[in-house]
Amino acid sequence: MPNTGNGALLLRSRAVSSRVINNRVVGGRPADSRASSSDVDEIDRVSVAQGVARTVKGFRPHRRRAGRPKTVRILGTHGVPANYGGFETAAENVAKYLRDQGWRVVVYCQVEGSGPITEDVWHGIERVLVPVSREGWLGTSQFDWISIRHAVEQDDICLTFGYNTAVFNLVQRLRGIPNVINMDGIEWSRARWGKLRQAILYANERVACFVGDQLIADHPEIATYLHTRAPERKVTTVTYGAAAVVDAPTAVPLAHGLTPGRYLTLIARPIPENSILEIVRGFSARRRGIDLVVLGGYRPESDPFHREVLDAASDEVRFLGGIYDPEQVQALRFHSLGYVHGHTVGGTNPSLVEALGAGNPVIAHDNPYNRWVAQDAALYFTDAAEVDDRISRLVEDADLAARLGGAARRRHASEFTWEHVAGQYEDLLLPYVDPSHLKELS
Repeated sequence: MPNTGNGALLLRSRAVSSRVINNRVVGGRPADSRASSSDVDEIDRVSVAQGVARTVKGFRPHRRRAGRPKTVRILGTHGVPANYGGFETAAENVAKYLRDQGWRVVVYCQVEGSGPITEDVWHGIERVLVPVSREGWLGTSQFDWISIRHAVEQDDICLTFGYNTAVFNLVQRLRGIPNVINMDGIEWSRARWGKLRQAILYANERVACFVGDQLIADHPEIATYLHTRAPERKVTTVTYGAAAVVDAPTAVPLAHGLTPGRYLTLIARPIPENSILEIVRGFSARRRGIDLVVLGGYRPESDPFHREVLDAASDEVRFLGGIYDPEQVQALRFHSLGYVHGHTVGGTNPSLVEALGAGNPVIAHDNPYNRWVAQDAALYFTDAAEVDDRISRLVEDADLAARLGGAARRRHASEFTWEHVAGQYEDLLLPYVDPSHLKELS
């Protein structure tokens, strides 16, 4: 969690960004350009905040160049290869697609430790490795600040995933550097962050809506929300993607004592907003003759909610812990009878999209986010009693399961393939490229 100084930076900037937004419509690098992780230690964060305020009020941006080389710098994730979360998976797949379309792709990667920035190449994608010794939000802020400082010296198009430190993206705005920002979900509204983090996220969301040249919403409901923060012309819906899984080894479920086709999966962070307790209670209401496989780290000795979930579970609920190997997770999905999805907020959820890509019949919480994503590939529930009913229907009706599975395949193919998703990212980046570079590389 950020210390008081960092919080001051982000919270002070909230006032600055709000004034600016409300005055609008609502809604080969130089050899000396290296920055090391120790640079952030030299920053007086309050002074930076005051400087940002003065700059936003009085600075005239550099004249934007008519076009740039076909180079994009990807910021805001832990980097590639993806081994952290949804943003990293998206960044990796978008980067690979752009590489194959002739782009020079540079991804900023957070690594542990200290020392100077280094660079290498991974699968034809350039990586800028930024050592960070701090953890949590403070480490993320440090990484983002160093990455942005380095990126703006190159003057290339930027693609930023997330807005948690959008106050730093004022630098791109003031330098006239195009920056396309994926706005994620309405993160500031989630109570689990606590009041201080919610305030920081809210402030940075407002800043991002001002400084971003284009804003990506991963769901139409998120786009509707962003229209209240930024002009509609700046907002484009581009979903999350997933690979189609058409085969997977049975050895993975067998290794966990599971029978292929005789279990349901539940893959979610174990927090109340993901309906974990309602799902476990609904499943455990009767004997099923199948298992409910729950992935995620549960700590009942220290978390009362986790304890409540485990206490509600029958002996047919299997807690396998956190499994982070994508191939193992894919195999567990592919050989399951169906996927139970309890997320209630957050736009297009990667886990739901991946279930569609695996052809899973879905039982999902009934809300606008899930209904748009899954459509006719799901049965929907609002409480534990409806979970009980929907699971019984799925288990007892093989024809229903087959229809839902087929609908999942069709829905995935129509909207959520990486080729389709990454192509939409490219469409947003191309207007900032010098046409002469497009002719050279076509």
